[in-house]
Amino acid sequence: MGPSAAVAEVRNAVRGCLSDLAGGDLVLVACSGGADSLALAAAAAFVAPRLSLRVGAVTVDHGLQPGSAQRAAGVVALLGKFGLAPVRSIAVTVPSAGTAGAAQGPEAAARQARYGALDMVAEDCGAAAILLGHTLDDQAETVLLGLARGSGARSLAGMPARRGAYRRPLLTVRRATTGQACADLGLDPWQDPHNSDFRYTRARVRHQALPALEAALGPGVTEALARTASQLRADAELLDDLASAESRQVPESDQGLDARWLLALPAAIRTRVLRDASVMAGCPHGSLTAGHVEQVDALVTRWRGQRWVDLPGGVRARRQRGKVWITSTEEDQAGRA
Repeated sequence: MGPSAAVAEVRNAVRGCLSDLAGGDLVLVACSGGADSLALAAAAAFVAPRLSLRVGAVTVDHGLQPGSAQRAAGVVALLGKFGLAPVRSIAVTVPSAGTAGAAQGPEAAARQARYGALDMVAEDCGAAAILLGHTLDDQAETVLLGLARGSGARSLAGMPARRGAYRRPLLTVRRATTGQACADLGLDPWQDPHNSDFRYTRARVRHQALPALEAALGPGVTEALARTASQLRADAELLDDLASAESRQVPESDQGLDARWLLALPAAIRTRVLRDASVMAGCPHGSLTAGHVEQVDALVTRWRGQRWVDLPGGVRARRQRGKVWITSTEEDQAGRA
């Protein structure tokens, strides 16, 4: 007797994601112990050896809840039973509210700490890919959050299926399917209380906003939002590539961006150039909004001698001598001293 429909769907998604890797490559699964990542880990444990791949896992202990260390140890033990190796548990420190690193918000701070830990383990182990358990439902929530924040086409394009070593095999799989897969395999996933804590924006979107949209507009809203992300991603990636090509024309020894050159660029390219320059100067990805970029863009398109623009992460944009300078606040103050 074959696997259940849910188990088969998750396995097929993982198989399609890993089919381009070479035999002997190591794949790491990021696993919190929740239903999505647990179903992903179980599927990878089944699929990877059949593709001649090695598969391990990483669980990240954010230390944000009582008993998190013991829970991480339990996840490690369970993943070991799946036959995954190596399996690592990494404890990280998430900046608390009021500290410098928490300016971007608790969710973004935890995400940044988590990806830093995953990058470290992947480099240490020589992993060819890192698998993340984001589902179609997560994609829909991301698009809705981007829409509510007015974050622009890049946010509406949602999470990419691949970026660097990171891969998201389950972006076409519903959350209900991963839960059913765990049940069919006899797995008892961890229920993260943060997922139902309305202090967190994503929890409100998941339990209030999306159900309200489904009630008002009918079923299929979640799928439509995820489909929108897929449709916009190709356009957004093309514009990103064009903006990168333009940015490479700027001399490396010159941090200033010529205002006349910027003004001659199409708006969709210019704003991406300014966003990339802001991130390179130290702005956290998750904190730099379309509103911030619009303020910087005004230094180019609506210049009237206005003062500088302060950006997240201690970054400042200013126009001086016909150029737009985007630097850390400390560098800006040193340059003006």
